[in-house]
Amino acid sequence: MLDRIVETLFYPYTAVQEMIRAGGPFVVLIYLCGVVMWTLVIERWWYFSRMLPGEIERTLHTWNSRDEHQSWCARQIRRYLISRLNAGMSANMPLLRVLVPLSPLLGLIGTVSGMLQVFDSMALRGSADARAMASGVSEAMTCTMTGLAVSITGLYPVYYFQNRARLETEHMSDKLSY
Repeated sequence: MLDRIVETLFYPYTAVQEMIRAGGPFVVLIYLCGVVMWTLVIERWWYFSRMLPGEIERTLHTWNSRDEHQSWCARQIRRYLISRLNAGMSANMPLLRVLVPLSPLLGLIGTVSGMLQVFDSMALRGSADARAMASGVSEAMTCTMTGLAVSITGLYPVYYFQNRARLETEHMSDKLSY
């Protein structure tokens, strides 16, 4: 019974090891992209859920504590407050937006590498031996699948955080009335 529990707990680890073995070195890079991407997603979630409400409150307090809201100087301060808040919401987004398309590109490199192995084995043997071709095709498809899977999991968070930053910036500019 205990062996079965331990086996179940370590199944994700063994599955990743099997994917790395089957897909070659590019799968390791794809997984690293996925780890970095999901670390940034968790960081952005933490920021939006825990840090942003306090920053909005402090920004509103700063604006409302001003006596005067109509002058050119006040408008520049308002613009600065909104820009600072938007910069905080947009932090790490460029890297997150790069990692999503990077994963399938690394998968494509792995695919090309696997297909080159297929062609090399065909050239060495002088014929299209199915067994020799199978390992290269398997590596190619594993890289493609892994790259697409990592990329697809990052599409929604990138869209969500970009949209949320835009909406929060609009709401903030509405709250900071002249």
